Amino acid sequence: MEKKGVKIAAQNRKAHHDYYVEETYEAGIELAGTEVKSVRAGTLNLKDSYCTVKDGELFVLGLHISPYEKGNIFNKDPVRPRRLLMHKREIRKLHALVKQDGYTLVPLSVYFKDARVKLEVGLCKGKKNYDKRDAAAQRDAKREMDRAMKAR
Repeated sequence: MEKKGVKIAAQNRKAHHDYYVEETYEAGIELAGTEVKSVRAGTLNLKDSYCTVKDGELFVLGLHISPYEKGNIFNKDPVRPRRLLMHKREIRKLHALVKQDGYTLVPLSVYFKDARVKLEVGLCKGKKNYDKRDAAAQRDAKREMDRAMKAR
């Protein structure tokens, strides 16, 4: 019997700091068997990864999945491009939006959904440095408010 539910394997926290996330999409990811075992072990890094559309297919680049330590010759290159699985009309829509100025596709998280590996892709617009400072100031002010309310 399979376990149901969602188990997060990795998150890209830096993405929310560097970008405004406009929309999120769920995509399947094409992996080899030893890569799935590495993802289960939590040995992956989303930090400098991004998505691109090439020949009508969606790929994730820069996603680092460490080689499975008990694997053998079947281990793949840790940073190879991996194909993402989405509907054709979704890929076309994303490609049209990315061609516009300022939009990019950023992987936000990798998780298991009913024993399948899924990747959450965000349609993002870049933040300027002053936007990042404003967000940090608002976050600090909110923390202070929460601390003050908790102290009562």
